Amino acid sequence: MKNKRKRYLEAGRVVGAHGVRGELRMEPWCDSAGFLKQLKWFYLDRDGKERREILAARPHKSLLLVKLQGVDTVEQADALRRKILYLDREEAVLPEGRYFIQDLLGLSVQDVDTEAVYGVLTDVIETGANDVYEITSPEGKIYLMPAVSEMVPEISLEKGRILVRPIRGIFDDAD
Repeated sequence: MKNKRKRYLEAGRVVGAHGVRGELRMEPWCDSAGFLKQLKWFYLDRDGKERREILAARPHKSLLLVKLQGVDTVEQADALRRKILYLDREEAVLPEGRYFIQDLLGLSVQDVDTEAVYGVLTDVIETGANDVYEITSPEGKIYLMPAVSEMVPEISLEKGRILVRPIRGIFDDAD
């Protein structure tokens, strides 16, 4: 069964300073840097004890340029290099049908027609074209399955399961 939902999730990592006024270059760990623009705060720890207001944020290539409260010089920005920034799930609004990967990990993966259990979701691999689900069977065997709507018709956090319609060969002799 899935783990307890964490309130503070990893949003990305600071990779350096941008300019001389304390702006940060951040590598986002989500679908797009634009998603993080909706947030008002980043947290400097996984417990949410130290937060910084986001004064400005804008996508730049594959990064997010961020201006945080209290970070006003290049030296202050450099001090945060390699720092992981966290978001509060209660402050983020996900589009319909989108989920935090953390919430999917540990869900039971079942056949949509027979409800046979294939295993649990143990990883989500981002490939660019579409995500790939890593599913670990009760025997410890690992299966990889494209996470596309034709093969994943339902995800239910409430029921703790992902219903799948695998093509032949993904789960050995599955249809």
